[in-house]
Amino acid sequence: MNYPKVILKSGKDQSVRRYHPWIFSGAIKKIIGHVNEGDLVYITDNKDEFLAIGHYQIGSIAVRILTFEQKEIDDSFWKEKISSAYNLRKTFGLAENDTNNVYRLVHAEGDGLPGLIIDYYNGTAVLQMHSIGMYLNREHIVQALKDIYGSKLTAIYDKSESTIPFKSKIEAKNGYVYGQSGEPVVLEYGNKFKVSWEEGQKTGFFIDQRENRKLLADYSKNRSVLNVFGYTGGFSVYAMHGGANVVHSVDSSKKAIDLTNENIALNFPDDNRHEAFAVDAFEFLNDIDNKYDLIILDPPAFAKHHNVLHNALQGYKRLNAKAIEKIKPGGILFTFSCSQVVSKENFRKTIFTAAANTGRSVRILHQLSQPIDHPVNIYHPESEYLKGLVVYVE
Repeated sequence: MNYPKVILKSGKDQSVRRYHPWIFSGAIKKIIGHVNEGDLVYITDNKDEFLAIGHYQIGSIAVRILTFEQKEIDDSFWKEKISSAYNLRKTFGLAENDTNNVYRLVHAEGDGLPGLIIDYYNGTAVLQMHSIGMYLNREHIVQALKDIYGSKLTAIYDKSESTIPFKSKIEAKNGYVYGQSGEPVVLEYGNKFKVSWEEGQKTGFFIDQRENRKLLADYSKNRSVLNVFGYTGGFSVYAMHGGANVVHSVDSSKKAIDLTNENIALNFPDDNRHEAFAVDAFEFLNDIDNKYDLIILDPPAFAKHHNVLHNALQGYKRLNAKAIEKIKPGGILFTFSCSQVVSKENFRKTIFTAAANTGRSVRILHQLSQPIDHPVNIYHPESEYLKGLVVYVE
């Protein structure tokens, strides 16, 4: 293994010995050999003892670790890692499932592949690389996917244009790297959804809310449901399936609302219980006094960096206070944050403050997180990003 060597400062090797997959730039004593962003590097402590192998990158996180073993990073490595991720999904009934053909195959650090996301949509794998190192290994990743899925894989789409670090010299372009496919209809617990990875947010669908959508269906019977920040209408479809009397979807994006209406029509043709509104969420919430007894708040990340955490928490507080204030007595609120920098404790305290400001009696029914195809690496708590509460409002 003739990789450039990254030597850590004395005492800065402890997080690596605890298997944390990031090395920060301040921990590095020196680098031996010429290294470019995305290169594989061999990491040692200050006494030249091997620690790990990873991808070097420019920035605060200087190395993303791929393995803590001395082994070649070759075709067999990539196939082994992606096969391990696939087998986990298969073991727990996601892969090779007739009623669910959409799932996350690789969840970055959660599956031991920092910087790589792969979502599977009924025969099409959608890739997102968040590091130069992963991007430079596209051919290995594509080959591993073809080997693992065989004829079940019809296309691979690379959607890394907006996720590759902006300071890099690589100009990634979205497009197919294998096969070709149109926008498919996928199945999630038997519900149908049209997915657009070419134009949609992230890889086209928020797979991480699958189990929370299923839970919502159990609470929807005979209720008036408001789905705020509805995107493609996932929660709305499940509310309809659960027997809601009326379901309203709200999103500021007209394109999202159009896709929501398409997904409702796919599952409930000629059903007049649903209506969608392309309006600002906060404005809509101002005028809903006692109209809904089940509200879903699933906003986009209010904070992607710690320096805006305070403003994000204020946004969550204002949003949730409005919903708690306006919901019918006996109402149920499903509320979420997908901001990685917002901890479970911060989120819960924010909902507590929002509830206290309304003066209403509020009880927690469920504390929610991400599903098994978005596993959390126990050595990397940062990979737990989705948190949610289901609360009952008297």
